[in-house]
Amino acid sequence: MLLFVLNSVLLGIGLAMDAFSVSLANGLKEPHMKKSKMAKVAGAFGVFQTGMPLIGWLCVHTIVTVFKSFEKAVPWIALILLCYIGGSMLIEGIKGGEEVEDYCLTPKTLFMQSVATSIDALSVGFTIANYAISLALLSTLIIGGVTFVICLGGLSIGKVFGTKLSSKASILGGVILILIGIEIFVSNVL
Repeated sequence: MLLFVLNSVLLGIGLAMDAFSVSLANGLKEPHMKKSKMAKVAGAFGVFQTGMPLIGWLCVHTIVTVFKSFEKAVPWIALILLCYIGGSMLIEGIKGGEEVEDYCLTPKTLFMQSVATSIDALSVGFTIANYAISLALLSTLIIGGVTFVICLGGLSIGKVFGTKLSSKASILGGVILILIGIEIFVSNVL
């Protein structure tokens, strides 16, 4: 059982790195984010990191052929979503649009970020395919919990530097998101 928990924690850490980076960018962009909102943001990433591997597990046990064809689109989807969000932040920062203090992470943007950073976790369903449903659920809950904690850390770090970087936070956050999208794409396509 210890090996099972350790494996799930390590999977969670690996899967949470993209969400951590996006959380860092969100903290940079919104340095005055309240703790309750931080919990909601980290919770959204955690929920998606819990759900995606579980959906992958279900696909393995039901519609594996359909999932296999969809798997090729995953890096493209992540690239498009993160470049769109990051590009918007970058353009806004260059134009000097809204002030950092006025920025508010919208539910739509958070949803797109959550999907983009967790869609590659669908393939984790293949690695846990031999688990019974109870163990698959437990593993994905551990993955989600680890993601939640890591994203809270990313938001906190981003807030500290966001306050110090002020007007450049939008540009830096946008660049980070674009680079994450490119990294996901390159690591899965090449």
